[in-house]
Amino acid sequence: MNQTAAPVAFEELTAANGRRIGIATLASEKTLHAISLEMVRLLTPQLQQWQADPGVAMVILQAQGEKAFCAGGDLQQLYRSMREHHASPAREDIRANTYAAEFFEQEYRLDYLVHSFAKPILCWGHGIVMGGGIGLMAGCSHRVVTEKSRLAMPEITIGLYPDVGGSWFLARMPGKTGIFLALTGANLNANDALFAGLADYRVAHAAKASVIDALLMQPWGQGNDAELLDRVLASAQASSSQEGAAVFAAANLRTHFDLIESICRRPTLPEIVDGILTLQTEDAWLAKAQATLRAGSPGSAWLGHALQKRVRRLSLAEVFRLEFVVSLHCAARPDFVEGIRALIIEKDQKPQWNPASLAGATPLWVEGFFADPWSAADHPLADLGA
Repeated sequence: MNQTAAPVAFEELTAANGRRIGIATLASEKTLHAISLEMVRLLTPQLQQWQADPGVAMVILQAQGEKAFCAGGDLQQLYRSMREHHASPAREDIRANTYAAEFFEQEYRLDYLVHSFAKPILCWGHGIVMGGGIGLMAGCSHRVVTEKSRLAMPEITIGLYPDVGGSWFLARMPGKTGIFLALTGANLNANDALFAGLADYRVAHAAKASVIDALLMQPWGQGNDAELLDRVLASAQASSSQEGAAVFAAANLRTHFDLIESICRRPTLPEIVDGILTLQTEDAWLAKAQATLRAGSPGSAWLGHALQKRVRRLSLAEVFRLEFVVSLHCAARPDFVEGIRALIIEKDQKPQWNPASLAGATPLWVEGFFADPWSAADHPLADLGA
């Protein structure tokens, strides 16, 4: 028995015409495939190799098991590194937490590689897809959700903010839905994901094997490979709908769109938060969103809101550079380590947020998260987009 199985498994399937399909399978079921530094270090060079190999037509990104594609980032080592940094003489220097700096740099590099990948990447987003999992999925050229898909950016519950490019893709969602999702961590089903632009196709999970079989029969390399993949997935989506093989719930985001707009277009964050928290509703989805916001970090609410306002005119590379700085400030401040402690380490579900309320965060306090200690040329992600 292999006691040290790698957290990602790689294989290649050969299509009928000799072209190959690379398959990367997240393989850490006990952690719901939470993204670790080891996982990133395995994925990045393999994706780069497949991108450069003319014999590889496309890539499939998937996960073992039935529960999750990826439930977020692996926070255990990050927690330990933050505790050590906070107790060190260099606690005021965000660069001094070398583990956090490497983790965020390598994770964001991987996400950017996926976004800019030169070949089609199919992400099979079955089960839980949260945080860092959406970071991986969002950049794929072809994203499938199933009847069991459950997506969310719930970073407000751990004192972080929707990173991994979340500032960029949330700000590009319909209307102000991205603000609502950042503040509430609300769960999205398959139809929600399609509406929000986080997914492209809705396919019954049972059809996965037949989708792969169909991909192996395609004439890869003779024209537009992305179009071939589109045709296969469109056919699978049509079959899933016609056969009634899977039940896809209605999109909560679309159902409540007008209400979300009326609240989240208010001019200030305190007005938006008040609008959500004072909403009188018996709808279970909205009520859960309210509860998450009420229990979440006020500082995270400020950050998520401020970032979406800042990124609208930035390139994706610029967003990752900005998020890198903000994430290291989060690692150096109290809320992120406290949120992980309360939710994952001690599990008392009683985080002591600092600031404890929206009113406690001054504009100067918020601006502090954007203080960049690097020059443009020296930034660890300076080469992204070059």
